[in-house]
Amino acid sequence: MIVSNSLLQIFFLAMPGGTEWIFILLAVVLIFGGKKIPELMRGIGKGVRDFNDAKNTAKNEIEEGMKESPKAAPAP
Repeated sequence: MIVSNSLLQIFFLAMPGGTEWIFILLAVVLIFGGKKIPELMRGIGKGVRDFNDAKNTAKNEIEEGMKESPKAAPAP
């Protein structure tokens, strides 16, 4: 295993628990208000979708480039 157990324990200790998530959500509601949250989520969703589309496009271009046969170098 590449990641050691102690590193995993530190990672899981750094993750917010149930109470922290409630405080985070409460802060988001107070900062953005109830009417802005759907708009905010739509923007985040669109950003994630655009990122995944760009990632898939780059992956497909790389795979197509690997499938192409190498062109012979011109003889001098």
